Amino acid sequence: MQAGFVSAILPDLDLQQVCEFAAAHGFRAVEVMCWPVGRAERRYAGVTHIDVHKLDAAKVRQIEEMTAETAVSLSALGYYPNALTPDRVERQRYVDHLRAVMDAAALLKVGLVTTFIGRDPARPIDAQWDDVYEVWAPLVAYAADRGLRLGIENCPMLFSLDQWPGGKNLAVSPAVWRPLFDLFPGPVLGLNYDPSHMIIQHMDEVQPIREFAARIWHVHAKDQRIDRARLNDVGTWGLGWYIQAAGPPTSPLGRSVRSPDRCRL
Repeated sequence: MQAGFVSAILPDLDLQQVCEFAAAHGFRAVEVMCWPVGRAERRYAGVTHIDVHKLDAAKVRQIEEMTAETAVSLSALGYYPNALTPDRVERQRYVDHLRAVMDAAALLKVGLVTTFIGRDPARPIDAQWDDVYEVWAPLVAYAADRGLRLGIENCPMLFSLDQWPGGKNLAVSPAVWRPLFDLFPGPVLGLNYDPSHMIIQHMDEVQPIREFAARIWHVHAKDQRIDRARLNDVGTWGLGWYIQAAGPPTSPLGRSVRSPDRCRL
């Protein structure tokens, strides 16, 4: 196993500098972010350490030489949009870029692309399996044709009002992974497993490792704990919004809902 980090944490460095930083601090791998060049949609999104639309043979050689010199491998190419957004134009834009990331992974012989399944946050999971198959069957086939695997992170993406009420990623628990892998039983679709997301959902973070060991392609790790002393201050569990008593006198009940700040759980 190689210890590494997600390149999004170093957005102001180029890929050469990221790999040099990794080597200097004892890391041997980097998950490289490949968002479209432009403004970040949210924290850790919008980071582009490889512009997949400008990846030619010369750039591939440059990256190969850089990883050889630093002894830092590329564990995956990462791009985490909501490919199941109900906006069909937006959805197609995400799908097209995800295909471009897969093409880049094949050129670089990385072998793994990490991402989200996505979700329409306004609809229950059981109502979305047709959309999951419509979007992901061609993507899984596209990855298979290029000898790639797809690692799905299990973050619920339920941290801001635009993600209300269901979050923007439906692959959040074993109850969803089982039918997902039944739908795509081959060797392509697996997990980019992050136990911290299980903890914040009050789920067992260890048991899924046993059950899904054969489907775990990549792992994220973060410090995570539940501060139970502060749970009484959470207005809506899952979002982390809380009610602030000192509101304008004209607000309902003399209280106001604080603008979106996450309660640290």
